[in-house]
Amino acid sequence: MARGEVDVANLYVHAPFCARRCCYCDFAVEVDRSPPTARWLAAIGRELDTIRASGQAALASAYDTVYVGGGTPSLLRPDAMRGLRATIGDSRMGGADLEWTAEANPESLSAETASEWAAAGVNRISLGVQGFDPDALAWMGRLHSREDACAAVEQARAAGISNLSVDLMFGLPDGVRHRWSDEVRRVLELDVPHISLYGLTAEAGTPLGKWVKTGRARMPTGSRYREEYLFAAEAFVAASYDHYEVSNFARPGFESRHNLACWRGAPYLGLGNGAHSYHGGRRWWNVSDWAAYAAQVEERGRAVAGEEVPIATQRRLERLWLGLRTAEGLATEGLGPAAEATLERWAAAGWAERSAYRVRLTAQGWLILDELVLELA
Repeated sequence: MARGEVDVANLYVHAPFCARRCCYCDFAVEVDRSPPTARWLAAIGRELDTIRASGQAALASAYDTVYVGGGTPSLLRPDAMRGLRATIGDSRMGGADLEWTAEANPESLSAETASEWAAAGVNRISLGVQGFDPDALAWMGRLHSREDACAAVEQARAAGISNLSVDLMFGLPDGVRHRWSDEVRRVLELDVPHISLYGLTAEAGTPLGKWVKTGRARMPTGSRYREEYLFAAEAFVAASYDHYEVSNFARPGFESRHNLACWRGAPYLGLGNGAHSYHGGRRWWNVSDWAAYAAQVEERGRAVAGEEVPIATQRRLERLWLGLRTAEGLATEGLGPAAEATLERWAAAGWAERSAYRVRLTAQGWLILDELVLELA
């Protein structure tokens, strides 16, 4: 390991399987209602063993965070997390402060799965609820009901997992009938310690992207998008959640430690199709297709699609973007004298708050995060 290099203590594992692809999804997913859990575990294990043997990433003796995302990890066999723990190694999963998150959809988080996950050591669940209104859920292609969402929360709690996060989506196209204030009220009624608030985007290549291009769907105006975001943000803060990142709200002590580590620039290792890694100033990422990933890993142990070493301008842009997206804000030292007028203008417009050595964006500023980052770049 190079001098000054930090061991990787944050692990992401991708489980790509979904019962259905949502109309807005451009993630690396594979539609399979009965996914091959054994093959998935074997591929993850072989990739990890190959990385360990290569010395490419110096792995910590015990992980700080493990995040199993997707896809829908709750579609795997209920004992999949036990298998993953054995694959990664009990010693690396044995830290007293380990945060182990697994994503689930309400309709596939059974009482058995929740219990098995808790027994394996999963202590945080992120639920892909997205909404509660039947019309909105049907348009999104979600398979659960409002009742399923409530039941999933209760099943997780009954299994002993109380550190729960719920995703909620705003900015649905015009014509999707739902009352946004009711959606916000319902997520608050769940009384979970963490909420992620995501604005819908029409990505090229997705069904939604095609619908927008052909006029079949119309995305909301900027004013409605802004109003929904600010309404939810104000309601969550009023309910004692800290708005600690542009899209995330947490009760004190329940922030996502895995995401915070990534936003702070800590190294992380990604396993599985489409997973990204960062270590030693270098990034690499795996092929996104599950079948291609599995075949390549089975044949030669890795399935890397590309890698890069960011140049100085890229590193500066990333530092600005990561710093401004959290409530911790950005250290102003080193920004240069030209930045002072820009920061003062942001503060006057209500987009930012200043202290002696830092600047942090307000909710209004987070709405235009990308534009503000470019002003400082």
